[in-house]
Amino acid sequence: MCGIIGFVGREEAAPILLDGLERMEYRGYDSAGIAVRSETKGLQVKKCKGRLRVLSDLTHGGADLEGTLGIGHTRWATHGEPNDINAHPHVSENGQIALVHNGIIENYLEIKEHLMKLGVTFTSDTDSEVVAQLLAFHYNECHNMLEAVGRVLRRIEGSYALGIVCSDYPNALIAARKDSPLIIGYGENGNFIASDVTAIIKHTRDVVYMGDGEIAVLTADSVDVFDDEMLPLEKQHSTVDWDVSAAEKGGYAHFMFKEIMEQPEAIRKTVSPRIREGRVVLDDVSMTAEYVRDISRIFIVACGSSYHVGMVSKYNWERLLRRPVQVDLASEFRYSDPLVDEHSLVVVISQSGETLDTMAAMREAKRRGARTLAIVNVVGSSIAREADDVLYTWAGPEIAVATTKAYSTQLVLMDLIGLYLADLLGTVEKSEYDAILAEIQALPEKLQRFLDHFEDVQYFASRYFNHNSIFFIGRNLDYAMGLEGSLKLKEISYIHSEAYASGELKHGTISLIEPGTLVVALGTYAALFDKAMSNVVEVKARGAEVLAVTTESFREKMEKTADATIVVPDTHPMLQPSLGVVPLQLFAYYVALQRGCDIDKPRNLAKSVTVE
Repeated sequence: MCGIIGFVGREEAAPILLDGLERMEYRGYDSAGIAVRSETKGLQVKKCKGRLRVLSDLTHGGADLEGTLGIGHTRWATHGEPNDINAHPHVSENGQIALVHNGIIENYLEIKEHLMKLGVTFTSDTDSEVVAQLLAFHYNECHNMLEAVGRVLRRIEGSYALGIVCSDYPNALIAARKDSPLIIGYGENGNFIASDVTAIIKHTRDVVYMGDGEIAVLTADSVDVFDDEMLPLEKQHSTVDWDVSAAEKGGYAHFMFKEIMEQPEAIRKTVSPRIREGRVVLDDVSMTAEYVRDISRIFIVACGSSYHVGMVSKYNWERLLRRPVQVDLASEFRYSDPLVDEHSLVVVISQSGETLDTMAAMREAKRRGARTLAIVNVVGSSIAREADDVLYTWAGPEIAVATTKAYSTQLVLMDLIGLYLADLLGTVEKSEYDAILAEIQALPEKLQRFLDHFEDVQYFASRYFNHNSIFFIGRNLDYAMGLEGSLKLKEISYIHSEAYASGELKHGTISLIEPGTLVVALGTYAALFDKAMSNVVEVKARGAEVLAVTTESFREKMEKTADATIVVPDTHPMLQPSLGVVPLQLFAYYVALQRGCDIDKPRNLAKSVTVE
């Protein structure tokens, strides 16, 4: 969940490391550090608690550290509180080795106790320091750094992305990876490692994605990659096809607001290449009509906002496909002894393609014989490589921790897949198919129309930002949409917020409604609008203040009852969440802005969750 960068080349490393860490700070911002090796000053390490700017000031922008070989890290704490000592890089007791680590070493206590019995002194509370000390132990045994790394990797259990420098190897950077993302970048003036391509896109577009168990040795002029048996590998190179400006704010105050505003174009990029001559065409999916007809159950497995995409898709897919669809939290799926077999299709959704819970769930599904389809944004990510089929959202880099355009592109891609499968099954009438497809193509324009005039959302945020507890209510697709709206609000504003299926209010939740309670009532799903209105009346009768989101068709009815109303354009009912979620994103953004929160870097959260 943290950010790693490493560089070896013919330029001063420290400024490059700091710049790369700044571009990855959304991955972790509890503390930061860099280690640089030079011939004259040896191994120099600077690290500190707090945001990256603290480290930059401490090192005068990196000018204080001399050398062309180095590693850097921004931390999202898992083991040990955020402080100077627990910050990375971690250095071995003898001062020879420094490393940065993402992931979790599951057997670190066992190794730590063993090393302490041998007289090794530890300074931090982290699992990562164990790797540094164990590496020094084995290096002192064999006096070969590559061999020592191999011994360590055979000893540790868990997930890791490692960047390692050693004072005895002034021109080499070593990297290793298992279940945590790490890429290699090939530059003109040196070579890189990074946990995210955004860290190095300024310097190179030529990258290689490291696989599980692989080790790499980088110098200024060469990169050698080995498998877990230390046999050399030939790796396929990939070219990053988006511009560096895509990972910059471009004049916006926050990445989150920029990414909200990018959604019409992001959806267009997801949709347009997949519609030809009035049909959904998924070239990257190899499922035949015969296979699809043989599917007995579909599982959608994801975490966080991607799970909410699954909740919307469950309603839509069951209507379109007439097949049972089950949505599971990835963190629960593999421990629930799921009823998955060769007749199951398991769809996994992950923006990063590296979400560890989702990756583990997918592997469990494959072990049980299921076919897997991955919906991811990051090309070449672990989930993309391991799934039987993969479809990319092509949303471009998303920097804000709270997802917006990744959610929207996942959602519209799932709509396309649903139509595609329904067509194979023959469970959708041509007129319905054509109507849905036409509205999918119209989504960017309708979304842009709303984004051109959303001043009322900003006003309502200024009116309601001081509430400490907010409830979202809705039925069917509105309920699923409310889950995401509630999550956005709590993620970045720290307001207690919960989403409920409206029909469940009378089964307990309505006891929490008292005079002045803010209820966000969602009334965009036409088939159940009247029932949704009855629930608005119920909470109003208990003194709630109601902020409603509805469509142009139901504006007049909603305005008669709600205290405030936000209106989105009409579309096909199954696509309404794609429009309705946007005012909820904006409401969360402006509420957080009013409360003075750090919108792009909310407390305790990180962008890519690569630990279990």
